[in-house]
Amino acid sequence: MYRYRCGIAWRDLPEVFGPWQTVWTWHRRLAGDGTWDRVLSRLTAAADAAGKIDWSLSVDSTIARAHQHATNIARTTGGFVELHESGRGAA
Repeated sequence: MYRYRCGIAWRDLPEVFGPWQTVWTWHRRLAGDGTWDRVLSRLTAAADAAGKIDWSLSVDSTIARAHQHATNIARTTGGFVELHESGRGAA
């Protein structure tokens, strides 16, 4: 849970949790057998029954990032053309 809350890599886990490889193996095993799904399901059901969940949803698109190659816009970076043109101007 700490890793997901902080958004860190497995290798950056604080030493208090033990070796990151051990934590990763344990987490993968619990995820694989459905334990985390059951925990989430029971916690959600209990919180909903207690009225502690607001089922409203808000999406902030400012955090949606796309890789530079995800666009369909051609991008001119200069490269050979820029070097070629600067060579003519130097003569």
